[in-house]
Amino acid sequence: MVAVESAEPADADAVADLWVALARDQRRHGSTLRADANRDAIRTTMAQYAVDGGLTVARDGDDLVGFVRYGVERGPLAQDRTRGVVHDLYVVPPRRDDGVGSRLLDAAEAALRDRGAEIVAVEALAANTDAVRLYERRGYRPHRIEFEREVENDKRPRRDR
Repeated sequence: MVAVESAEPADADAVADLWVALARDQRRHGSTLRADANRDAIRTTMAQYAVDGGLTVARDGDDLVGFVRYGVERGPLAQDRTRGVVHDLYVVPPRRDDGVGSRLLDAAEAALRDRGAEIVAVEALAANTDAVRLYERRGYRPHRIEFEREVENDKRPRRDR
């Protein structure tokens, strides 16, 4: 049975390993994040989120099989509603379709609600149809659409011509 629980700072190394797997996988969907090059920074980030109560893990015995990182959006601009943000959600491939991702999302939503969030935002790469499908099944709807394109310069012509 998979247990979903708050992460401890000592989980930061194992969660960073899962994040690296997530980042590697997202490359096929168009992500430009470099997985291994960011491991140390992510390890530090995950440890801090564990201390702050914004990191939840899924355990199968001693093995971590997923995680979710989240927080309440803070910034200098006033908003009408308090917005919670799910920054990362990952489940190892063999445990997908077992409900682990939904349980992690449930935990993040509950924690954000307890912190005063009135809405929750998630982000997925447009080409990641599995993630988009999960979020849509959960009632999430597009809010912002981000567009990007390569720029042309002296060293590299644009590829979209």
